[in-house]
Parts: sequence; structure tokens; C-alpha cells
Amino acid sequence: MSTNIPNSFSRRGFLKTSALAGGGMLIGFNLFTACKEKAEMPVDIASLNFNDFNAFIKIADNGYVTIYSPNPEIGQGVKTSMPMIIAEELDVPWDHVNVVQGKLDTENFQRQVAGGSQSIRFGWDALRQTGATARQMLVNAAAAKWGVDASTCTAKQGVITNAKGETLGYGDVVKEAAALEIPEGVKLKEIKDYTLIGTDVVNVDIDKIVTGQPLFGLDYKKEGMLYAAVLRPPSFGQKLVSFDDTEARKVAGVQDVVRFGEKAIALRAANGRTAGMLADSEKIAVVATSTWQAIIGRNALKAVWENSTSLENTEQHDAALFKILDGQGLNTLRKDGDIQKAFKQADAILERTYESPFLPHACMEPMNFFADVTADKIHLVGPIQTPAGTAAAIAGMLGRDAKDIELEMTRMGGGFGRRLYGDFAIEAAELSAKITKPVKVIYTREDDIGIGIYRPGIKYRIKAGVKDGKVIGYHLKEACINSNMYGLIPHFFPAGAVENYQVDAGNYKSNITTGAWRAPYTHFLAYAEQAFFDELAEMMKVDPVQLRLDLLQNVKGHTDENIQYEPNRMEDVIHLAVEKSGYRDKKEGVYQGFCAYYCHNTHVAEVADVVIENDKPVVKKVTVAVDCGIVVNPTGAKNQIEGGVIDGIGHAMYGDLSFTNGAPTANNYDKYRLIRMKEAPEVEVHFVENELSPTGLGEPALPPAVAAIAIAINQATGKRLYKQPFANNLEVKELIG
Repeated sequence: MSTNIPNSFSRRGFLKTSALAGGGMLIGFNLFTACKEKAEMPVDIASLNFNDFNAFIKIADNGYVTIYSPNPEIGQGVKTSMPMIIAEELDVPWDHVNVVQGKLDTENFQRQVAGGSQSIRFGWDALRQTGATARQMLVNAAAAKWGVDASTCTAKQGVITNAKGETLGYGDVVKEAAALEIPEGVKLKEIKDYTLIGTDVVNVDIDKIVTGQPLFGLDYKKEGMLYAAVLRPPSFGQKLVSFDDTEARKVAGVQDVVRFGEKAIALRAANGRTAGMLADSEKIAVVATSTWQAIIGRNALKAVWENSTSLENTEQHDAALFKILDGQGLNTLRKDGDIQKAFKQADAILERTYESPFLPHACMEPMNFFADVTADKIHLVGPIQTPAGTAAAIAGMLGRDAKDIELEMTRMGGGFGRRLYGDFAIEAAELSAKITKPVKVIYTREDDIGIGIYRPGIKYRIKAGVKDGKVIGYHLKEACINSNMYGLIPHFFPAGAVENYQVDAGNYKSNITTGAWRAPYTHFLAYAEQAFFDELAEMMKVDPVQLRLDLLQNVKGHTDENIQYEPNRMEDVIHLAVEKSGYRDKKEGVYQGFCAYYCHNTHVAEVADVVIENDKPVVKKVTVAVDCGIVVNPTGAKNQIEGGVIDGIGHAMYGDLSFTNGAPTANNYDKYRLIRMKEAPEVEVHFVENELSPTGLGEPALPPAVAAIAIAINQATGKRLYKQPFANNLEVKELIG
């Protein structure tokens, strides 16, 4: 493997590629070709003998290419789209590409993280440069072989051609190319010349997913591996005192019952609460030869717990958050002008409060992780969004060198922010070190929802003043459990659009663990702000779309570097959504809700269509307009947008998790309601076409969907919604799509 790799090859969490559909086999083998007398078997790309070209690319003698994908795959599609970027600049046929999930490699890869919808945005330039540089090196090697100037040669679809028309395949010169000096200033392709980027490419793992082949953490097995079910405190604020494992040890297959967690507690004490969101209590692990035996053994344990801190309730949280909104403990995050003066001068004032509960992540694949801690190394395997941070925490906890750790990432059955926190991996590592055996810790659904990390409960209070038909003052207050909106959000719309503008935030410290949840903070803030603007437009007797457009005019030509959104791009998605949804051409019996929002570097506008059937509101369709720059893989992009819309609608309608005596009131899907397939509306997606660098799509479509349906429901029923879940306020059990 070449070690002379420039910074452009290794910066910014690099590319993922995938085996071809069919588990690494070339598609094309079917009954008809199989019956031919001289039919050739398809090439098994994964079995070819590849030559190391650099840390990310391998090229076989026949020109087939393996691309390593370093970033975690949680269903956001980067394992397909990031390799596409490299393959485009490398200029190889996509069906000659084999994608392999890379391991944690902090020396050759950077930002091996799945979070914030940032993988494509951060990887765009580096991935293109990597592919283009490799292509140029191959051309240089071929030119040297022919004894001609490299500038007289071209490369296309894995074949290099000189001025005489002679050709060499990439595989013919890969060994020579890998030994060459890395060229600088390599020219990238013109966007108009792209042949792969912008085309529909199927998810590289799709065949394995639908045929049940091993991909996910729960699938991972190793000879001699044991399984562990962990008994954790039943309530936040409790600690383990003692336990009786007599009956547990009688269960067939149970190998051991272990009290553990002291190392994780020490890690938390040394690094603070953020160390994997670790609990401050020891736990009990039942270790067995199968998952089921471990769970049965755990259920037979008799444990004694004591209260270490108060056992909190939802009523307590609500009271505390309302006190913050009333002015106790608020900090100002942005202040333009003088809102109090503006409110005194206003002809009319509108003030509303919006409320949302805690939410679990409810990933389809519960938390799990494998660990094998030996004197020589620490082998870790599982679904994790933050492999480097988790490995560092484990090394620190066990007093080991980070180089001792080998961490393999599996595909994840959902993440949504939950797998940013490596608490389950830390449990597996500490347990393996204690029993000196390889072990996989597996959560049940009850563990996952009942003793997890949650989206915090949040309340917003928004106040606006209007004078002479213009919005002259805007005040946003946030009260949240444990944390507050991150630093960029106060500079989202309508920052800069209203002369007197202020954002204040405060939080209540709770012993309930909270963290990022798909589109942190904005998933609820978008609904609150955009529903507020709709009501404000109603009070002002103006068109709600025109109100946004008028406000955007105030931002054009601004010199405030803190402003995050771009008014022109916001206008583009607004006009596109209005056009494609028929918003100006009202249909009888169809009630529409409009919303435009910016987050995660992407501008989105959505229009929801609601009708009344059997005296109930029914969401029929959501039209989405998106400006995410260049769309690398339209199929994958649409999947992310459709999923985000449906996820947003489902949690806004039904998501509800309250606490009594420190414990959640739901721990499985029988009590925690998710959207059903029959309730999912049609989602129609349109992209603004431009040649700007791509931004993220894993999260931006979710926040505006919530506001769009809330506004449409108001149009249909005359009922404004201020509190989630909406179903409780509408007194309906389902919102059929």
C-alpha cells in the first residue's frame, strides 16, 4: 500500500463504495444466459486479486476497482453516493466497482462520522480530488509506457487511449501508477461532463438487505462468542445495591452473572456526562450461549435498587420549562435592535407557546455491540455513528493505547442520533475485559426505549410585533431539558429579516439522558416558527407565502456573516414548491399547508395536502422542493426526503414519551405509537437544478413536514395545533394517508 498519500487523499471522512447488487456479483447472470452453451460466468468482483493503489482504492489486473467506504452507513445512502463521486472522477464503469466498508482508520481517514447530514458536504471536494488524482496517475503511467506526453492521452471508462489510438486498461498500469509521485493541481471534470453523478444508482447493499444476508450488528457472529443481556436501573436516578442471581444461574445456557460498570463510572467522572452518556450505576450482565438464554436469565434476577437522586416526572419538567419561558435562567444567543421598544410601538402583537415531549429514537435494530478484549488487542464490531470517539473512550476506560483497538463498522438498522453515543459499545468492552471472553451485548426493545437516550422535551414561546403591515419585532424563547439549540440555529430564518430580533434560551438539568435526535432542535423549532408565521399572516391578513417572500427581501445584500441561509435559494424552493403543488390553484375539498425552512445547509419548502374523510383530517400528499446543490444520486436523495417527511409526520402525530418516578411510561411499540404504512402520504420530490456543491439530505426534509401538515390541518379543521403529539389534540387515533 502506498504510504505517500497527500492530504487531499485523506482529509474529510472519505468514500464508501459497495459490492455490486447481488452480494458482490455482477448483475447479468440469468436463466437465458445460463442456458447458452458457451455462457460465461459473471465476474465475482470481491474474489479478484486487487492491487493496492492507495488507502482508498484498489485496482485488479482486469481493471475492476474496489473503493473503501470509511463513513458509517445508517441508511442515509453514503455507501453508494460517496463512492459514486470517486468513480466519476476516476472514470470507471459503475458495474466494475466493488464497495467495501472500511474499518476505523484515524491515520488515513478523517471525520469517520455519520451525523449532521454532513458526509457528502464535507467529502465532496476531497472525494473528487482523490478520483481525479488516481486517474491522472494511471494516465501518467500509461504515457511513460508508451514514451509519450501524458497530455496527449485520455482516460474514459477504465481505458487509457493515446493519440495513435492505442489503449491500455487501468489494470495494465496500476502497479506502475501506484509507485509514481502524487501529481498536484490535477484538473477535475467539468460538471457538464459527468456521466455517473446525477444518475439513479441502486443502493449497493440492497440485495443483501432484502435477502437477509449478514450486514447489521445483530448479524455479526464469531466462534466462541457469548451473548449478554444487561439489567440496568429501572428508573433514572437509581443505583444498584445488591442482587440475587440464584435462579438466573439455573437457566440452561447461562455461563456467568457479572456485576460490572465501575470502569464506565470512573470514565464518566473523569470526562463528564458526555462520556458516552454513561449511567452512574453499576449493572448486572447475564452471559449465555444465546441471546434468548441471556434474556431469560436476566429476567430471573432479583435486584435491589436505591434512589441516588430524585425520580423525576413529566409534570415537574413542564413546570420547570414554563418557569424558564417566563424569564428564569434565559441566556441571549442573538440580539438585533430592541425588541421591547418594537413591541411598544407595534399596532398588534401575537404570542404563542409550543410544546413537545421526550422522544426515543426507536431504531428498528436495537443497540448491540461485540467486543473481544485481550492482552494483545481490543476487537470491536457493531453499529456506531462515532467510531473514533467511541474507540477513544474505550481505550481511556481500559487504560489501553488507541492503537490496540480494531473497530469494524456494520451497517445500522437506523441511527437517528442514538448511535452517536457509544454507551452500549462501552458496556460490551468493559464486560469482555472482565470475563476475558468475546461477548456481544444486545438490548431488547424494552431496553432500547425504556433505558435510553432521548430527544429532550422542549417548549418554545414566540412573540412578534406588527406595525403598518410589517413585522418589526420578533422574540424566540427556548426552554429545553439539559441542553439548548446549537450556535448556528439563532442565525437561521428569520434572523436578518426582522430589524428587532432576539433569541433567548435556557435549560433545566435532568438526570434523564438526552441527546441528538434526527435534525436536533430544528425538528420541533421548524414547526413552531413556521406555524407561528402562518398564524401571523392570518392576523396580518396577508398571504403566508408572500409574507415569507417579503421578509426574505430584507436579507438580500446583507453583510452579516452569521446569517446561515441564502435568501435567493430560499426563494427558489418556495417558488418551486408553490408551482409543483398547485398552491395557487386551489382545489375544492383540498386544504394546503405551506412551510419553508433551512437547516443542515439545505433549503426546503413543502406543501401538505389534507382532505376531510369521515370527519377526520387525512394527509394525502406532501410536495417537497429541495435545494441541496448537485444531486449525486437522485434515487438515494429521494429516499432520504421521503423518509424524512414520513418520519416527521409520524412522530409529530403520535410520538409521546412521558416520565413517572424516573421511568418512561412506554418501552415498546404497544404503547409508543409509530406511523403505520397505511398512514403514509404520497411524497412528491422536486430538486432545484444548479451546479453548487452538494449539501446534506438525511435531516432537512423532516422539520418542515411537521409544520406543513399542522398548517394544512388548521386549514381543514380551523384548529391550531400548539402541542405534540397532534393526535392527542385532534382526538383521533390515526391520520390515514
